[in-house]
Amino acid sequence: MRQSKMFIPTLRDVPADAEIKSHQLLLRAGYIRQVASGVYTYLPLARNVLHKIETIIREEMEAIGSMELLMPALQPAELWQESGRWYSYGPELMRLKDRHERDFALGPTHEEVITSLIRGEIKSYKRLPLSLYQIQTKFRDEKRPRFGLLRGREFVMKDAYSFHADQESLDETYNDMYRAYSNIFSRCKLDFRAVLADSGAIGGKDTQEFMVLSEIGEDTIAYSDASDYAANIEMAEVKTVYTKPDKPEKPLEKIPTPGQKTIAQIVDFLKADPVQCLKTLVLKADDEYVIVLVRGDHEVNEIKVKNLLGAETIEMADPEIIKTLMGADIGSLGPVGAPENIRILADNAVQYVVNGICGANENDYHYINANPGRDYRVDLYGDLRNIQEGDPSPDGKGTIRFARGIEVGHIFKLGTKYSEAMHAAFLDENGREQVILMGCYGIGVSRTLMAVCEQHNDDKGLVWPVNLAPFEVHLVPVNMKDEKQAGLTEKLYTELQKQFTVLMDDRNERPGVKFADSDLIGLPTRVTVGKKASEGIVEIKVRKTGEVLEVKQEDLSGTIANILAKLA
Repeated sequence: MRQSKMFIPTLRDVPADAEIKSHQLLLRAGYIRQVASGVYTYLPLARNVLHKIETIIREEMEAIGSMELLMPALQPAELWQESGRWYSYGPELMRLKDRHERDFALGPTHEEVITSLIRGEIKSYKRLPLSLYQIQTKFRDEKRPRFGLLRGREFVMKDAYSFHADQESLDETYNDMYRAYSNIFSRCKLDFRAVLADSGAIGGKDTQEFMVLSEIGEDTIAYSDASDYAANIEMAEVKTVYTKPDKPEKPLEKIPTPGQKTIAQIVDFLKADPVQCLKTLVLKADDEYVIVLVRGDHEVNEIKVKNLLGAETIEMADPEIIKTLMGADIGSLGPVGAPENIRILADNAVQYVVNGICGANENDYHYINANPGRDYRVDLYGDLRNIQEGDPSPDGKGTIRFARGIEVGHIFKLGTKYSEAMHAAFLDENGREQVILMGCYGIGVSRTLMAVCEQHNDDKGLVWPVNLAPFEVHLVPVNMKDEKQAGLTEKLYTELQKQFTVLMDDRNERPGVKFADSDLIGLPTRVTVGKKASEGIVEIKVRKTGEVLEVKQEDLSGTIANILAKLA
């Protein structure tokens, strides 16, 4: 492709609203442009890369027998009402009405549509198992779109769904998908980890996320320093063994703490240890309000609370409701004298706190020497806190360390969550009706593109892996007005295209501009046609290593092939 014909609007300056390196470079190098917050146009270079990622996905899906289809983005509300998610999915679901006032949603995912399809077509065990996937644009009304393609309101996704007669078959396909996803992200040259995860709004159990390691990742990965254990912090089980201090319980005492609301303020005001403090939160789990207690040096894990209660949704209670329920504002809450009609849940560590400090449910007052059982009730103990660095690894090997990660893939064993709600069933070998078992498997395709950019760049621009680069060779003549250079460039362009994908910079620009754009765009190799064109000699620069070598015209194709093979 001739660069003069290609739409590559490069920028010299860093866009003010681009916070992370990959977002900055994709904008500066002319790969994407923002249309609205969280909504982007993929320009020709980005579309080339997306196509290559999609090709890798299709090859790996085909290898495990998953077949491609394409479902509508516009989905009728009735299907979501059948599954129950029309009411539970939340404000991220983009809802709209047609001219007849019928409700629709723009699909963030397609469990309902695919289940509706299968229940009408699959009636016998003989047609199971079945695995189908699509690559399609999805929509989620993110509250805060950020980081370019990492968190958008419109994005490209690969979603697959599998259907089974028994658990053994579901397990087999789940494992096949795990291997396929590992292959996909390895082929995209990503440094990633598969971690235990929460199923979120999708539902189901036995789920893993594929996390690309990155400091700008929005998720925290807890991993062992002595094994391959890794989990999203939401799911990492705390196996710490606590001991109760050998000291007598003191009398409960209420003391004034004017203006002291946070744990840090209380610790400083009372010269106390955070371990002695109780952090009190009021959460709303579905339609029930609950009090949750953790130690002052710990953080409540809302996902663990949700799972313990078997709730569909969990959120912080509204401050005004908290004041009505508890009689005090946030910062003065505690379990002593809490309303009898509100359940109190506590993290396991709380029962080992002797002579604790907690809010008195009266603004600007706290209790000291509060002890569970004697001074306040706990209806249910459990693992309700986030794991911390230095905690024992849940698998019993080593201790926990943290890393940041970008989620690029997620696999679920859905079980019968959707098939039961939507009556998708089949007849087994004995003619008895059984509910179909389901699996669900997603990859953020556009997010994968950005994750690759985040891991593959330098101070000059993007540095694409060979198999994902929009072109393999950037052919750059220093001066197209020079007859020798122009002639050799055209000849090389014709020859190289027989073996490689080539972008030729035939623009009437200064050499410095061309070289800066070339580094910014990040193609694996650059062939510069300059002063030695008359001798049939050109220069090759390897983008990743910066290595430069002079090559004769007749040796050029072979040299490039060797370089690309080493980079692959």
